[in-house]
Amino acid sequence: MSAAKLPFRKKLALELFRRYRKNESRLHPLKYILWECTLRCNLQCLHCGSECKKEAAVKDMPAEDFLKALDELKGLVNPHKTMIVLTGGEALVRKDLEQIGQQLYAREFPWGLVTNGMLLDEQRLQSLLRAGLRSVTVSLDGLEQSHNWLRGATRSFQQAFHAIQLLTKTPGIRFDVATCVNRKNFDELPQLKEMLWQTGVKEWRIFTIFPIGRAKTHEDLQLEPQSFKVLFDFIRQTRKEMKIKLNYGCEGFLGSYEGDVRDNLFYCRAGISIASVLADGSISACPNLRANFIQGSIYKDSFADVWQNRYQVFRDRSWTKTGSCASCKAYRYCEGNGMHLHDEQTGELLFCHLKRLEAGCNEA
Repeated sequence: MSAAKLPFRKKLALELFRRYRKNESRLHPLKYILWECTLRCNLQCLHCGSECKKEAAVKDMPAEDFLKALDELKGLVNPHKTMIVLTGGEALVRKDLEQIGQQLYAREFPWGLVTNGMLLDEQRLQSLLRAGLRSVTVSLDGLEQSHNWLRGATRSFQQAFHAIQLLTKTPGIRFDVATCVNRKNFDELPQLKEMLWQTGVKEWRIFTIFPIGRAKTHEDLQLEPQSFKVLFDFIRQTRKEMKIKLNYGCEGFLGSYEGDVRDNLFYCRAGISIASVLADGSISACPNLRANFIQGSIYKDSFADVWQNRYQVFRDRSWTKTGSCASCKAYRYCEGNGMHLHDEQTGELLFCHLKRLEAGCNEA
């Protein structure tokens, strides 16, 4: 079966989900806030979309500035149902995460962080847990050689895997491992799966890499069409085994693979239930969306007002129906793929998962 051809029951599910998406866009309940708390990073990853460096041009935002913006949402969001995620750069290069966490905990927000694992040792983990840390995502991009190649550091795999081992032994924390699949680590996925399962990892997420940021200059980061298809066969089979909970990221519509490779049907929630505050104070949706996708600034605007009254570019996506999307029969379920995959000026889609899958099916 081709990736585009949909069985009746799956098509019915997608039609019902389409109605749900429209209602969510109308209500836009804010459930996730990502704070790009630093652009500093202790690695030089080949695929970095933010061009992070050891010494960033943009200074770390003072914690009180972000907390002030968060306080503006009082009455608009339920803290118990709104997750705060600290990201970067590398969030753990900040020395004040514990103080930030305590302030978030005092406001009754659950909070978590995304990390490369380089600085997550037992002492720091326990310190963060005492400050209310609830969830962690650790990046592990293949076996040792492949991971270190992508991350640009010889000790990166060792440190990341040590952080994962620590988390498997820590009760009360939810964590997952995130893997960016590329040509170099593609054949390692079965072995990586077994290693994670044997270590005690319960949740694993897989992403593919798109030509943004540094990834534009590295063709070997992009999977070829046949490998792209085989990847989703691997994910589907792994989910059937039920040894480890594997999800593909929320990146794009996958046709007949929808419902089989992640817990939810495809839905880019950027600007619908997800907002972000970037390192310079810009208010966006997810941190990959910058430039013309910026909706305001915490230094000039009310965060609450921005969330309620802007974000039209995310909540009405009819502007994406151009180029190859204009005549695509799957557009009603896809609505233009992930927002970060569009040219901000023309609206043209730069990467289509469904087309890549179709090409892979034809090659198989």
